Amino acid sequence: MARPADPAKKLEIAREAVGVLQREGVDLSMAALADALDLKRPTLLYHFPTKADLVQLALVDLLTEQFTYVTEKVAKHTHPIDRLFAHLKAVHAFHAGHEARIVFLTQAIAATAGSRLPEIIAAGAAVFDEHRSDTVKRLRDGIREGTVAPCNPEALFACIRALVDGLMVQRVITQAPIHANHTFIWDHVLAPLRLGA
Repeated sequence: MARPADPAKKLEIAREAVGVLQREGVDLSMAALADALDLKRPTLLYHFPTKADLVQLALVDLLTEQFTYVTEKVAKHTHPIDRLFAHLKAVHAFHAGHEARIVFLTQAIAATAGSRLPEIIAAGAAVFDEHRSDTVKRLRDGIREGTVAPCNPEALFACIRALVDGLMVQRVITQAPIHANHTFIWDHVLAPLRLGA
């Protein structure tokens, strides 16, 4: 009977392997990847039968770290609009200088997942499901209580999420700072929706 995989060891391999794949490209063979990691190929395949398995674990790991960081920053605020803005800024702060890693992971998922793509994307998205639901509920409550201007909470959250992702990709491509974008989003999108103290 095969011994169970050590989760900490598996995660360590995934983190190192993603660094190698980011440098060498996702077309690198599992044998070459194992060599680069100073592992035997059967050991790598024992932990990760496919590159998609490896990339999925690395993505969920990174998103879990991001979730912890972001929720700590968001929790400092009580107003639903302030919390949404804190979310936007916190994601960008978490990835500052390392945006290429999250962009690479999402591209690597698309390149390696094949028919498993929807399942893997769902696993990554699941990390934030509770946060999304809570944010939308707080916005709805704020509209009812008069602290948030009438709007579509789901659409607002989706727009902020698109801005989070889009600005990260832009920063990878252009290396341009995004502080001015944050100011614009606050002044023209979020602040007008913020009512009350």
